[in-house]
Amino acid sequence: MLRGVCVAVAGALAAGCAVGPDYHRPPVQTAPDYKEATDWKPSEPNDVLSRGPWWTIFNDDTLNQLEVQINISNQNVKAAEAAFEQSRALVSQARAGFWPTIAASFSAQRSGAGVPGIVTNGAGVPIATTSSSQTTYNAGVTGNWDIDIWGRIRRTTESDVASAESNAAALAAAQLSAQAELATDYFELRAQDQLQKLLDDTVVAETQSLKITESRYKFGVAARADVVTAETQLLSSQAQQVNARIQRAVLEHAVAVLVGKLPAEFSLDPAAMRTDVPTVPAGLPSTLLERRPDVAEAERKMAAANAQIGVAKAGYFPDLTLTGSDQYSGGSLSHLIRNANRVWAVGPALAQTIFDGGLVRAQVRQARAAYDGTVDNYRQTVLTSFQQVEDEIVTLRVLEQEQVIEDETVKKAREAETLTLNQYKAGTVPYSSVITAQTTRLSAEQTALSVLSTRLQASVALIEALGGGWDASKATLK
Repeated sequence: MLRGVCVAVAGALAAGCAVGPDYHRPPVQTAPDYKEATDWKPSEPNDVLSRGPWWTIFNDDTLNQLEVQINISNQNVKAAEAAFEQSRALVSQARAGFWPTIAASFSAQRSGAGVPGIVTNGAGVPIATTSSSQTTYNAGVTGNWDIDIWGRIRRTTESDVASAESNAAALAAAQLSAQAELATDYFELRAQDQLQKLLDDTVVAETQSLKITESRYKFGVAARADVVTAETQLLSSQAQQVNARIQRAVLEHAVAVLVGKLPAEFSLDPAAMRTDVPTVPAGLPSTLLERRPDVAEAERKMAAANAQIGVAKAGYFPDLTLTGSDQYSGGSLSHLIRNANRVWAVGPALAQTIFDGGLVRAQVRQARAAYDGTVDNYRQTVLTSFQQVEDEIVTLRVLEQEQVIEDETVKKAREAETLTLNQYKAGTVPYSSVITAQTTRLSAEQTALSVLSTRLQASVALIEALGGGWDASKATLK
């Protein structure tokens, strides 16, 4: 009988039987190309994403130094890394189920019978005791081996491996998100530096205009109203000049937290803002599924949920466990290990639930529903990823066209301001025309700066939407 059971077990294990569906990634619809990529040409070189850290495309040493601190100091990234390490430990725990459990034991027990006392003769001399005692020693080894005939352990391991790979992708997604947020905040901060310089220059120019107006008023060729108007315009620009420092400080604090530092211990010196906007090619939509860590995370969750169906279905079948023990028991420790004191046992144990009130059936239904939910989430994640890429491509393409117009607008506004101020000096136009020209020029420069800042942020967002050069194979456990 035992031999027959062992043969059956060996045959089942050799066949690799595992109940539940094998995993196949569900198909998703992809287009042959991105809709918004028409007539859009990314900057050169176009292979930055495959050569190293994506942020080096911007050729900014300060940004490079900040980005490398993300993985070391950012607390959200460190928490995601801890979750990944936890999932790897769960994989090791699951794989341990393939092996038998062996335990060794040793005990020494003193026991006796009767009530302790002394028996004496008539003369009061002790002749015997009224109780007896002895010491018993036990030593041995026991083992249990859960034979995974129906693949419950294999499916559990498969699920845990997929979950760990999902957490690896989640770690990459957390890193990419923090890196992109840092780059976005950094470029916004540099835009604030540029705005501060613009307002400083405006205050200088308007101070000079006020001096001209006061001089003209002194010589009686300008009205007092011109002086008051010039003072009002200058005060307004000075207020903007002071207010701009708020957003700059807020962005500096945000950058500090992203790199894991206290805002009080971190500062960035003002610097000029770059005027060109490097961009990367979007590639083909079909490759996006392998380039975005959030898509890979959703796909691995599907695989984990699919394996859980097999774990649940294994509950329909009996559990087979091989148990064995080899024990020695005796009253002498020095002669304990010998055949006369040995008791051993070995054999299979088969356990099958006869009635569970539909528990296993409900567990299988729950597992299938959970899998269906992960499929829906996966397909939605894919759709969202396509949307984000399309959004950033059209943003970059349209803003690039707008930037050309805004730069020309600034050029004309500066020219108009100069001409109007000269006309005012000649007494041919009122000072209100100067105010209008100055306001128009400042507004045009602020708009052009805003467009440039938005383009840089959109470039970062496109790289993030494309996965930042990440590869799904990086999440595979070896």
